[in-house]
Amino acid sequence: MDIFEKCHEINNYIKDLDEVSARNELIKLLDYHKSKQIQYSPLVNNLIRQVGLFPYIQLETSDWQDRYAHEAFKVDVGERDTLTLHREQSSILKKLIEGKNLAVSAPTSFGKSFVIDAFIALKKPKNLVIIVPTIALTDETRRRLHKKFSGIYKIITTSEATLSDSNIFIFPQERAIHYAEQLENIDILIIDEFYKASSAFDKDRSPTLVNTILKLGSKAKQKYFLAPNISSLNDSLFTRNMEFVNVNFNTVFLEKHELYEEIDGDETAKCEALINILSKTAGKTLIYAGTFRNIDSLSNLLTARFSSFENRLLRDFHHWLAKNYDVNWKLTNLVKKGTGIHNGRLHRSLSQIQIRLFEEEKGLKNLVSTSSIIEGVNTSAENVVLWSNLSGRGKARISDFSYKNIIGRGGRMFRHFVGKVYVLEKPPEETKTQLDLEFPDQLVGSIDLEEYKTELTQDQIAKIIAYKEDMEELLGEGRLNQLQKGGQIESSDSFLIRNIAKELVTNKSTWGGLGYLNSSHPDDWEGYLYKVIRLSPSGWGEKHSKFVGFVKVLADNWSLTIPQLLNRLKALDIGIDQFFELEKNTTFKLASLLNDVNVLQKNILNENIDISPFVGKVSNAFLPPLVYQLEEYGLPRMLSRKIHDLGVIDLERDEIEIHDVLEEFTSISIDHQLRLNASFDSFDKYIFDYFMEGITI
Repeated sequence: MDIFEKCHEINNYIKDLDEVSARNELIKLLDYHKSKQIQYSPLVNNLIRQVGLFPYIQLETSDWQDRYAHEAFKVDVGERDTLTLHREQSSILKKLIEGKNLAVSAPTSFGKSFVIDAFIALKKPKNLVIIVPTIALTDETRRRLHKKFSGIYKIITTSEATLSDSNIFIFPQERAIHYAEQLENIDILIIDEFYKASSAFDKDRSPTLVNTILKLGSKAKQKYFLAPNISSLNDSLFTRNMEFVNVNFNTVFLEKHELYEEIDGDETAKCEALINILSKTAGKTLIYAGTFRNIDSLSNLLTARFSSFENRLLRDFHHWLAKNYDVNWKLTNLVKKGTGIHNGRLHRSLSQIQIRLFEEEKGLKNLVSTSSIIEGVNTSAENVVLWSNLSGRGKARISDFSYKNIIGRGGRMFRHFVGKVYVLEKPPEETKTQLDLEFPDQLVGSIDLEEYKTELTQDQIAKIIAYKEDMEELLGEGRLNQLQKGGQIESSDSFLIRNIAKELVTNKSTWGGLGYLNSSHPDDWEGYLYKVIRLSPSGWGEKHSKFVGFVKVLADNWSLTIPQLLNRLKALDIGIDQFFELEKNTTFKLASLLNDVNVLQKNILNENIDISPFVGKVSNAFLPPLVYQLEEYGLPRMLSRKIHDLGVIDLERDEIEIHDVLEEFTSISIDHQLRLNASFDSFDKYIFDYFMEGITI
């Protein structure tokens, strides 16, 4: 490459006000410098400054103007040293410091976390709420902020924690509702991936996110909403007085290899193309599989075609999975080949361990994923392979919005200037994405008609009035409002709440034995579990009989190992992948439904029944609450079992909250450390060190 000639080309783009092309060509030039280990000339540094990529300036070869820019854009982000922001990060931060409400669309490589961290360090808000789309992102965000700010803030990620003077709350939307009434003032409300408030992007969970925005947004002094690839935003109640900022500023370049034309739908050719890519590329690779069926196919392909890695860490991980999960599981066999699996069903700690191994230089080389990788974690790789153009929901194709999110995982600041994208199936047509945020009908029972009537259609107003009349007849005047204000109702689906209330009123006599769910004998639960799940008949992941049978087996989740549970579940023809899905449906969907049945039956049956103890067991997957919560912090239940059985920390206590237990972990005595070292195998120690790293300042 003629470096001077390339600089001349970039300068011409700048003169023509085509900064996107200038930045793309400059990033490719920086990649060339990195591959050839060439220092930047003053000319290259000057071009870096002109396109706003200030963090990339090499100080030792820059002139005073470039060094000044690098220094001028340094900010405190909560770390030991200040960091230099790029131009657009600095612009967003300035607006936030000025107190503006922002809805920002920016590329995946933008570096949004630095802006949030800098805002906290500079503005020092008392109460900051961050809503993230998944539990995995909850822990990832918590780990980042814990290292920087846990000396000043109490960082809360679980329900029912006591508040401190200064708090950072990090939740998925379902958990945030529990604090809606406890928080009188919020200094800033941050919604990550706020596009999920639109039913066009997440039909099932969007009402809950809208409800969260309504309840917490009304208490927030400032709002900061983030999303990628949004072209425009409609004017609505949810974004009133918010400035929409569409940032087209990339820090890496995506080099696309569109192989789908030569593959031309030939599955054998597609398999050979993937094997060729993985064999010839040295860096980490994310493979978007799209569906669970595709993950199975890819697992078989990669297991058959690649030799086992001569890697002690991955060999230890393989043995750990075989011992603690299933020796015949596809992931157990796949990790020996240097490949992991990421999806939304896996135990949280298991997903976190794989992401950690993927980040390790000598860890996993490849990660096969569903859409969980684009919405569940903030990881990226040198290479991204689009194996499938399916969305994972039936046979629907991915949208251009999702496609851009997937390929946006390619490249990373300071590691890979160029992300290589290999497209093995035809991508969607490029479109502009307008985000429309509206009141979903499911919230008719949660909306204050007087407050929001100017924002509602006549049809919505009529539905709200009819709904309120129905619920007053079923529960009594004002009772629903009291339950909602007290945060007792969990579901954001008003129609489900009405259906439960109608069923309880209409068939009072058949619900009188609901207290059997508090029995210590799982066989006593069967009839009422059937009755409860029929209130919301779809989405359980299996036939009702199988699901009920699974819950009864899961009751021994703490006393039995996962291999022992799987052995029992063979009679129900439930394997390990279904185990993950059904456990997730138990702890989220069933627990929420049981809670709402319990709240409503207390107001309707007058039988003095309270199934809260059973609801608590279900919501914690029949594990001790501390053990279940520790999995979110990266400590698997099998390690918690060893820690408890050795007498290091009592994890069966109910009266203590998670933050106090975490302090006990950081204060473990030398004697207890020696006990753990003697009991843990090598991969147990690897996991435990990662867990401790996430709770230690």
